[in-house]
Amino acid sequence: MLKSILLVSLGAGPGAWLRFRLINHFEPIVPAKHWATLAVNIGASFCLGLLVALNQLCLSNQLMLLLATGFLGSLSTFSTFVVELLVLLHKQAPAEALLLALASVVSGLLALELGLAIGGLQ
Repeated sequence: MLKSILLVSLGAGPGAWLRFRLINHFEPIVPAKHWATLAVNIGASFCLGLLVALNQLCLSNQLMLLLATGFLGSLSTFSTFVVELLVLLHKQAPAEALLLALASVVSGLLALELGLAIGGLQ
């Protein structure tokens, strides 16, 4: 159990740092910060699909804890997504909030499916 906690923790730090760097990099390029979060979450969904597919073939459970749960779990964050939806709703922008929600869910699922396919699981 302690080894699992350590592996997740070791992956989470770099994942959170990379999310911070990527969102700050994309923020000037996109019209609003939540679209940068969407881009990072799509990339993380793709990587998770690829890791899940590779896990079926050759990755160890320890590597999955480090990379999938730790790194990708902190790279993509549901809580940031939800806060950004709430901010849009408070700004009286329900159409943009709905667009963000739909884009996040649909593109996340498609990216995950693509990662699974490229990894050979689909």
